[in-house]
Amino acid sequence: MCIATLGKGLVNITPDIQDVVSNSGVRDGLVTVFVQHTSASLVIQENADPAVLRDLEDWLERAVPESSIYEHQEEGPDDMPAHIKGAITASHVAVPLIDGNMALGVWQGIFLWEHRRQGRERRVVVHIGT
Repeated sequence: MCIATLGKGLVNITPDIQDVVSNSGVRDGLVTVFVQHTSASLVIQENADPAVLRDLEDWLERAVPESSIYEHQEEGPDDMPAHIKGAITASHVAVPLIDGNMALGVWQGIFLWEHRRQGRERRVVVHIGT
């Protein structure tokens, strides 16, 4: 599936993933979600209070700022920091599937984390194993 991003930030893709799960007909197993990019990532995180997501984004920006210290600069000053952010977060998440629903906690959602300034189409693969 393709997920459009608007630039840096977290996009809740839980409903998109649940649609894939529901259409699969699989009732029990494991849902694995994988992002096919090295400058974006996936996280399972709080889906109720948007301040949590803002705080995460602010922390990661402070931890890995844009800078001219990086050797890799061909794709712009936000590219190498985006790769580092992708490396220290995750390229995939796995969630148990029970009775046709992902076994996420009440306050959990699956988020695609765009690390580049400009929006992009990100490819996400969903695999459902039984």
